Amino acid sequence: MRRKFTLQKPKLPFDKTLFYTIITLVILGLVFVADISAPQALNFFNDKFYFFKQQIVWAGIGIIALLITSKIHYSFWRKLAIPLFFISIFLLMIVLIPGLSLKALGARRWISIGFINFQPSEIVKLTLALYLARVSESSKKPISYFIPLAISCGLIMLQPDLGTTLVVGIIGITQIFVAGVPVLYFFGSLVIGLISVGALILSSPYRRDRLLTFLKVTSDPLGKDYHIRQILLALGSGGLFGLGIGQSRQKYLFLPEAATDSIFAAISEEIGFIGSILLIAIFVFFVFKAFRIASRAPDQFSKILAIGITAWIGGQILLNVSSMTALTPLTGIPLPFFSYGGTSLLMILASCGILLNISKYETKKITSRR
Repeated sequence: MRRKFTLQKPKLPFDKTLFYTIITLVILGLVFVADISAPQALNFFNDKFYFFKQQIVWAGIGIIALLITSKIHYSFWRKLAIPLFFISIFLLMIVLIPGLSLKALGARRWISIGFINFQPSEIVKLTLALYLARVSESSKKPISYFIPLAISCGLIMLQPDLGTTLVVGIIGITQIFVAGVPVLYFFGSLVIGLISVGALILSSPYRRDRLLTFLKVTSDPLGKDYHIRQILLALGSGGLFGLGIGQSRQKYLFLPEAATDSIFAAISEEIGFIGSILLIAIFVFFVFKAFRIASRAPDQFSKILAIGITAWIGGQILLNVSSMTALTPLTGIPLPFFSYGGTSLLMILASCGILLNISKYETKKITSRR
């Protein structure tokens, strides 16, 4: 029998604390993109605010998207979950076709339409979360979860992009676990996933070198070890209180990908250990609030969707910060809200808007007010 869903009126305003936390992170991100990206922008474009100007446009569009999605009832996305997912899969396939996509740093990750470049792999993070949330409420077999997850990860790895594959894997595995898929299937998929990641690392000289560098097997300070050494120099130079905003030395083309993957290291150099801990505390608070919304979601679809979005942003923060502090190998993962990148920021803010909308219908708060 087909279920009928009715749109209930919101009984609560959206979570204003989470909203202000998001806005704080966006503002801090813009400040540090303007700061950290300046040397590279000046060197390549003769305009030290080149990257900042682009990022502020995307941030503006992202805030508008957040406000719009926060007003759209979350069940609207239930209807679009399947077509949006297949559109994003189609875009991932387009990325692999020479002539229809852009290749940079040895990878094909961008589609260019006029003056707009975007990454389909950032879009699939949300559409996969939507699709698996839709699957979770229809009592389908476990294979219904694993096939779309495997297809998404496989297409992203063909670009190749191991970091984004790990994030998409975190989204899928977390949703599958919370959806209540039998433990045997869950752990089986986890083992297969770990074996696959290991095989992908060992099959690529570039990724293998990063792993060996992490394990301290190599000693090549101007070659294979260069990136992680510059990161550690930035972290160490910051000391307890930092060198001061705008005073980073590593951002002057010493630190690779200073405004994107490595931005946390440059920020830590400027704000020091104390400032970095405060920044991490803001991230932890964001993730806590998001998990709380997921735990109080009114139905299965909104619960699994909220947990997917939370796992995406929280997992990406964890992977970036842990790789910047040498707790895990370098993965090339951008730091949410901070790293330069329009598609990433836009999709994160649009997804945060969905979280805010779900927060309007929290069940436990409503019960406690009666």
